[in-house]
Amino acid sequence: MKNRNRTPYLRAFFSCTRVPGAAGYKEDIRVLTETRIKDIPELKVHGRTTDCREPLTLFWTASGFECNVTGSELWVELEVTYETYEPWFSYTVNGDWVGRQMLQKGRYWVPLFRGMSPQNVKNVHFYKDLQAMSGDGHSYIHVHALRHDGSFVPVAEKKLKIEFIGDSITSGEGLFGAKQEWDWIPMFFSAIKSYAYQTAKALDAEYRVFSQSGWGVYNTWDNNTQGAIPKYYREICSLMPGEECRRLGGHAPHDFKSWQPDVVVVNLGTNDAASFDQPEWVDERTGELHKMRRNPDGSYCMEDVNAFEQAVKDFLKLIRSCNPNADIVWCYGMLGIGFQLYLCEAIAAYIRENKDYRVSYLQLPNTTEESVGSREHPGYLCHQQAAKVLTEHIQKMLP
Repeated sequence: MKNRNRTPYLRAFFSCTRVPGAAGYKEDIRVLTETRIKDIPELKVHGRTTDCREPLTLFWTASGFECNVTGSELWVELEVTYETYEPWFSYTVNGDWVGRQMLQKGRYWVPLFRGMSPQNVKNVHFYKDLQAMSGDGHSYIHVHALRHDGSFVPVAEKKLKIEFIGDSITSGEGLFGAKQEWDWIPMFFSAIKSYAYQTAKALDAEYRVFSQSGWGVYNTWDNNTQGAIPKYYREICSLMPGEECRRLGGHAPHDFKSWQPDVVVVNLGTNDAASFDQPEWVDERTGELHKMRRNPDGSYCMEDVNAFEQAVKDFLKLIRSCNPNADIVWCYGMLGIGFQLYLCEAIAAYIRENKDYRVSYLQLPNTTEESVGSREHPGYLCHQQAAKVLTEHIQKMLP
């Protein structure tokens, strides 16, 4: 029984291609091998997930896998589930973005490349484009196997690791779609075009994303106190609702020691500021009300501002406890700087109280009429500008 379990699961398939020759065209028949993900030690997994590789479950934006492989052809076997929000994925070959696709329910094979020079090693990176969907407890991508006609080579480790924590901006909302689009649908999210991807690429860094559209440090854009990112930071992906997430291991504690970032980038506060101008939120279970308030003269209620500032300080303490050696950069400004004063006060107070001088604040470029994307979110140009500023800041900060 033990020997059988150690034997890789392999199946042979045939691929036929017509290639030009001296006497016209001839058929080139290649044998494709099916290998389960768990049997490819050279494959590199990206993003927070469990230790399970049969299958590999992708939870977060930009989660996925990376492999170096020879051969002329590569397919991936996916299993996709959802109720409302279908997942999308993008992938690169040798660092170039060559594909993006909507995924439908079921288990099936998707081609990644075909007809390439078999002797060359190709770097293939598969990215989940869609964030973890807190509004759909069944929206997942599971990766079962690869089908290929080559062999795998280890992926080189990057010298720098970056974790990005944020809201819709970090989830890449609005990076696809025309400026007039307002539909809140998966098609308009992108991992590849975001400032996080561009910053990591510029720094040749491995990166992870922990983000949720509409959420904040203290509450959501519409005053929901359950939508506070810090509440879920210790677990793998506990913000996904329902028993499916629990069954898949999303509620399990995240092993921070398994992946320690050199830099943690936080981009939160935009939704907390927006909540002051939204109606009160009612908890359907308890009937309790919550509202970030303005005074009669239009100024912010300082009691609520203080609650926000305390949430910022508490989150910085949590990030530091989980990532003791990381530099922490808190970014803000891609959708205005209306809350910058209070955010900076909270960060400065945390640094002063904890003598943690590896924390900094960085204002990012605001979205303009030229750089806006769909849903009035930052577009690709704004993300480019933000990535440039953030990259330069990190370069100056690191040895």
